[in-house]
Amino acid sequence: MNPTEKMPASELKASISLASIYGLRMLGMFLILPIFAIYATHYQGGDNSVLVGAALGVYGLTQALFQLPFGMASDKFGRKNMIYIGLVMLIIGSIIAALATDITTVIIGRAIQGAGAVSAAVTALLADLTREENRTKAMAMIGATIGVTFAISLVLGPAIAHLAGIAGIFWLTAILASLAILVIKLVVPDPIISSFHSDASATPARLKDVLKNTQLLRLNYGIFALHATQMAMFIVVPFAIQKTSSLDVNHHWQVYLPILLGSFMLMVPAIIIGEKRNLLKPVFISAVALMLVAQLFFAILITSFWGIVFSLLAYFVAFNILEASLPSLISKLAPAAAKGTAMGVYNTSQSFGVAVGGLAGGYLAHHYSYSVVFMFCAALMSIWLLLTFSMKTPPAVRTKMYHLGKMSEVQAAALTRTISALPYVYEAVAIAKEGMLIVKIKNQHMWDEKEILEMIGSK
Repeated sequence: MNPTEKMPASELKASISLASIYGLRMLGMFLILPIFAIYATHYQGGDNSVLVGAALGVYGLTQALFQLPFGMASDKFGRKNMIYIGLVMLIIGSIIAALATDITTVIIGRAIQGAGAVSAAVTALLADLTREENRTKAMAMIGATIGVTFAISLVLGPAIAHLAGIAGIFWLTAILASLAILVIKLVVPDPIISSFHSDASATPARLKDVLKNTQLLRLNYGIFALHATQMAMFIVVPFAIQKTSSLDVNHHWQVYLPILLGSFMLMVPAIIIGEKRNLLKPVFISAVALMLVAQLFFAILITSFWGIVFSLLAYFVAFNILEASLPSLISKLAPAAAKGTAMGVYNTSQSFGVAVGGLAGGYLAHHYSYSVVFMFCAALMSIWLLLTFSMKTPPAVRTKMYHLGKMSEVQAAALTRTISALPYVYEAVAIAKEGMLIVKIKNQHMWDEKEILEMIGSK
């Protein structure tokens, strides 16, 4: 195996098509974020911020409840079958929301949308269709797709709503989900062998270890707080921009677009410094602190347009750094054999954050004030900041995976001990059931991949 080998066309095709399906799941949440709070007033009962928050947050609640079960069910009933079921649920929920005339019906539609939680099944199918050495690249495509989807949604959401109303966004989601079914059927190949992959899928046997890991719990709380804050913020900010400027909601993209571009320019150097110079923890703590500052600025400056702009810039710089860093930290800190389970718990925590943020943000905005919403968000960030100080410095490692073929448990244990003893190896585990070797390589050490390949060959 050549470590610099390009991904084969078949794997690249599968990765791109499945990343697009994964991104579609996020479109259901992201597209309506910048405009829903304002457009919701057109629904019967839509002037109640509690119900608006419920409509935004219930998507995350049902996704959190069904995400892991969908992934595990795909092991038994087939990846594509579970993805089809999830996409059909997304279509049904989108149609119900598109036809709704009252906010309660929208909430029902959003709940059904979120219940079609195909993310874990898509990840498992991606693992079936890619070799171990290319799986990290494939997963990175999914991560990039989510980031791009969020940025595009902040611009497209207002434009689509301007042309077709909020119902148009739901109809578009239904149409895209229908096209996604065709992509899965006609473009994505059927896996030759569908099996469990510990680096990509969750397993109940590993769940207890992951939930007892205090380092991972810190990160799970972090993604929970980050997305709770995001959801609460978008219940308030659209109204605040409209009240403090001459921009109607259809032109709010003129605020978001330059801020997003500026935040990406500031985020990239921070990520590079953190990864290349092994300063990920200081960069990470600084981003959490910046997020706390952004919430406090929102609370103080929410009645000033330029105060909102400044707060949004600080928010998106911090958000982009944290959103990019958290999956990397999970990968570095999770036990090699439990990465898939750790990511499953992490993604579920994110969805619960969406639910809590929508409900709490709507309740506080309705019964108190905009500033109180951001004080709630600041409290979440303060807790996270305190937790980050006791976080272990993440090891400077990169993960390599190798296909082993058939081997016994005894052989796997012996190979694990042999590879783990190498000076440039941080952690290694051979999994007999999956026929796979996972190795975390220390970045600061010179290493010889031929040595590892020879040991694998002589197992």
